[in-house]
Amino acid sequence: MKGYFDDIEKATEDNVEFRRVLYTGHNIQLVVMAIPPGCEIGAEVHEDRDQFFRFEAGTGEVTVDDNVYAVKADDAVIVPQGARHNVVCTGDEPLKLYTIYGPPEHVDGTVHHTPEEAEASHEHFDGKVTE
Repeated sequence: MKGYFDDIEKATEDNVEFRRVLYTGHNIQLVVMAIPPGCEIGAEVHEDRDQFFRFEAGTGEVTVDDNVYAVKADDAVIVPQGARHNVVCTGDEPLKLYTIYGPPEHVDGTVHHTPEEAEASHEHFDGKVTE
């Protein structure tokens, strides 16, 4: 096994896809996102997984239950399982971030080009890992 190695800041900043799964392990998953101005991931609750967000570019707002956090490059947010959360791009440029799910949320290799494509997709982790 080789695991995952890359310059995560560069990979995040260079990403133009709304969502791209970079690596899926048995217990965690690494995903990069570029949320367009005025768009959001959509309010959701993960009853069985925690989620970590690290922001690399842009500005946004993260809601975790009743808490609202203004975010920018170098900020991080952890969403515990069971918390209702959303991420919104509030700036004029895409909000670029990487997120780590534990355990995985998406099918390995998933790419959603736009928020609309992600919303229409109903895929969920199927147990298959990157390696």
